[in-house]
Amino acid sequence: MASSLQQPEVEPVGGHAKEELKRLAEQRRTDRARQKQALNLQRENILSQRTSNPARRTALEAALAQIESQLEAMG
Repeated sequence: MASSLQQPEVEPVGGHAKEELKRLAEQRRTDRARQKQALNLQRENILSQRTSNPARRTALEAALAQIESQLEAMG
């Protein structure tokens, strides 16, 4: 009769911790992808703006340089 009873499947010690680490890693990848997407949208917005005002143009160029350096740092 004992042979008809099955042991419940139990995750090894640390199984929950591994799943949590996987979840956190996936969340970091997702956050990073969203940040890259937001920076790319900002970059496109800046590139689409036209202005004859030299001060505005300088500000746009500085913003574009900052965004591009952030994108480069992200890889």
